[in-house]
Amino acid sequence: MKKWYELAKARMKERKITQEKLAIEMGVTQGGVAHWMSGRREPSLEQIAHVLKFLDLPPLSMAPPPLLSLPGPIESNAEYLGEMVVWDDGDPLDEDDCEVPYYAEVEFAGGDGMTEVMEVADRTLRFSNATLRAAGVDCKSAAVARLRGRSMEKLILDGAAIGFDLADTSIIDGEIYAFNHGGMLRVKYLYRLPGGSVRIRSENDDEFPDEVMTPEQYRDEVKMLGRVFWWSTVRRSPKRK
Repeated sequence: MKKWYELAKARMKERKITQEKLAIEMGVTQGGVAHWMSGRREPSLEQIAHVLKFLDLPPLSMAPPPLLSLPGPIESNAEYLGEMVVWDDGDPLDEDDCEVPYYAEVEFAGGDGMTEVMEVADRTLRFSNATLRAAGVDCKSAAVARLRGRSMEKLILDGAAIGFDLADTSIIDGEIYAFNHGGMLRVKYLYRLPGGSVRIRSENDDEFPDEVMTPEQYRDEVKMLGRVFWWSTVRRSPKRK
């Protein structure tokens, strides 16, 4: 069974269309096209349709059965956990509830745009202690923040709430951490490098390339907040403007 990108690669080879040319047509980087053609990342349905049209291939809705056939039996990939529990500020805590402090960038007075990451008074999010125990996190060391920007898409969307463990600050390669970088709240993959340097990586590395911090920069500019153990995003309805 051939995937859409395998058909696309065959057509590109047949017509001598390079990844660079396709990248220009799609308005993305050559690295992004390389990810698509290797199957490591899946573009949107609109992008796939654009690629197929550009290469004079049939759209997915008209593709021959082998392109759309399922590789095996259909399996469930979700589990019903129950109804959403809604609560308002001021509601008493249930026996299993835990109120978690909220962190954000707070702008200094003076209007110079300088910020610092700190706990925001009177702002909390509630977690179930059972949820925290499952993540190996103590209620006393849990905290939340809100992610901004597109650097961690497609994994964590802009506007997502994240939970991080203030007691878990030692870098484990490939884990996601929240940290204070010179007054900016950042959420990234971190990797240790030889000599004490640290690599900072985004999920959306096509648009946000890796950064490498020297041991001195990491020591002087970064205050680790903790390992990210949870995130949640509310997607707006397409019917709402």
